Amino acid sequence: SGSISSDCLWSFSSTASVAARSYSHGKQETDEEFDARWVTYFSKPDIDAWELRKGMNTLIGYDLVPEPKILEAALRACRRLNDLASAIRILEAVKDKAGPHKEIYPYVLQELRPALNELGIPTPEELDIDKA
Repeated sequence: SGSISSDCLWSFSSTASVAARSYSHGKQETDEEFDARWVTYFSKPDIDAWELRKGMNTLIGYDLVPEPKILEAALRACRRLNDLASAIRILEAVKDKAGPHKEIYPYVLQELRPALNELGIPTPEELDIDKA
């Protein structure tokens, strides 16, 4: 299987991606800093359901598909909150964000598979709820 460059895989528009990753005062945030900030956010041991939803809504609003490590942190937060519905919604949102880029969602699931198994989180496809 061919590898997909992470640059083309996660950012649909490099301009929009860069814009989404800059602070209001103009400091550019690197991809690594962006990823680390979101992993830290979702890894807070005391994150509550509101913070989880707020974080996912903000993240999904960017013109990119979040890296698997960010999604794994969010799914672990769902597990800590025993919120299966939010975990499923996260996976559905990733599939939606990938849009016409059909290779992205299977790649994300492949990367998340160990965590999904560990956490006992089924995919929308496994629940047979992926048919619109």
